[in-house]
Amino acid sequence: MNKLFTVLAFLCVLTIGQSFQAHALMFDHLPKSQTSKQWLVQIDKTKDDKDSVKPQKGVFDTYSFNVRNIGHNVDFVKVQAFRDAPNSKTKFALFSENKPTSVMIEKKGQNFNFSVFPLWVKAKELEIVVTWKEKGIDRELKETFLFKQ
Repeated sequence: MNKLFTVLAFLCVLTIGQSFQAHALMFDHLPKSQTSKQWLVQIDKTKDDKDSVKPQKGVFDTYSFNVRNIGHNVDFVKVQAFRDAPNSKTKFALFSENKPTSVMIEKKGQNFNFSVFPLWVKAKELEIVVTWKEKGIDRELKETFLFKQ
């Protein structure tokens, strides 16, 4: 009877303890990357720079990210990043490159690098959105890269 009570108590503590753990978007192994036919998106550690934003424990961590054109040449590329928030369907922009960055990554092999961005520790998703136009076509195309915990 004593063993049964001990085992049940241990299972209860284990179950309850796991449900109270806080989960944040922390990348255990960096770099993390995702690819499509057109883009390679990579999240990595920030480079040590005395002038850049430093992480604040319990508030936000800092990362860098790179978008590389691995497909064919394109026009009018725009890159955006969003994070989620608990109890909200709304996603919040981390930064936005609103002007066309086609000079930077319109050709195969070119990169768009964002060296430091803060990410709230309670975020569970990081969404990178890349939009562009094909040469000779007026319609915008979009790809979304979702990094989850």
